[in-house]
Amino acid sequence: MNKALRALWAEPRAPGNPGILWWDRWLVAGLVVTAIVEGVVRGDSLLLRSLAVLLAVALAITLLWRRTHPLTVVAIDFTAITVMNVVALITSDPEFGLYTMAFILLIPYALVRWGSGREIVIGLGLVLLGFGTGIAADFTNIGEAVAGFVFAMSPALIGATVRYRSFARARDRDRAVLQERAELARELHDTVAHHVSAIAIRAQAGRALAGTNPNAPLDALQVIEEEASKTLAEMRAMVGALRRGEEPELGPVPGIADIERLARDTGEGPELSVSISGDLDGITPAVDAAIYRLAQESITNALRHTRHATTIDVSVTGDGKWARLTVQDDGELRHARNPEPGFGLIGMGERVKLLGGSLETGPGSVRGWVVSAVLPKDGSPR
Repeated sequence: MNKALRALWAEPRAPGNPGILWWDRWLVAGLVVTAIVEGVVRGDSLLLRSLAVLLAVALAITLLWRRTHPLTVVAIDFTAITVMNVVALITSDPEFGLYTMAFILLIPYALVRWGSGREIVIGLGLVLLGFGTGIAADFTNIGEAVAGFVFAMSPALIGATVRYRSFARARDRDRAVLQERAELARELHDTVAHHVSAIAIRAQAGRALAGTNPNAPLDALQVIEEEASKTLAEMRAMVGALRRGEEPELGPVPGIADIERLARDTGEGPELSVSISGDLDGITPAVDAAIYRLAQESITNALRHTRHATTIDVSVTGDGKWARLTVQDDGELRHARNPEPGFGLIGMGERVKLLGGSLETGPGSVRGWVVSAVLPKDGSPR
């Protein structure tokens, strides 16, 4: 219970507070007119009617700030209500006040709906005091007192329900935004990093062979131009997909059948060997694209982080309900792996996890680095 109260005390204001709306002014104007009309037709003394009308009008005006300053409105209105009830209790005259003042029920709703955790805790205390003194001033029996209390506090319960749904929608919206960002980060890393690695490798090769082969720099520049064009095209597609109101130019999503194309993209460097075998029928497009991205990132990592590698073996096999990807090189690590994985490994792990598979990475038994992924063909988390 203490933990729950501490959490509520520290809870911020609920999202989606619109402030003062145009119809709030119409609501207050209508309540003011209603209070005046009710004061005119009531049969009380002129003094009591005038005081009741003035009180009703003053409290109605505070409704304009019930969203932006809920605790202040509660403090003003329910302090006045409490004083009024205490006077009625002392004088044994519970008839003071107007029926129009039923609008006071809107304030507990506003408090719980838009107040911060601390405001809710403090404000509900004032609300309970106001309603408690009102029940005491007009007490008949326990049953009616309990029913009246439940009715009076029901707006607060409704406000809590609406507040929870608002937080839930905001949380789901934030989660969706984070998922979209993570997906964009994976796509950006997997596509652009591969092309940039190819550019770097060809630039290094062109520089190393410039002394012995005069055409090497020109060949390297041609490959660099092609890779840069691919990178720009893919980045343009991503940015276009992010712009609202613009339909991106959609193209076929690469899959397992396109892995062999990565061998032509690497240019100079280790020989890429691709083996695709087994039963791969029934594989979903999401798993098909994920295996391609996993292979692409694994090849990129092998090119960037190993030396003296002569071959990179990529194997894709399928059997029953599973598809397996294995990427292994025979090089030496240029430096020790960081204790924390880079963005590439993080993205690979996220892809596999979302599709219900498993991923293992680490040094090979003899040399090189091995990436092994197992994914269900239907892409359903187990």
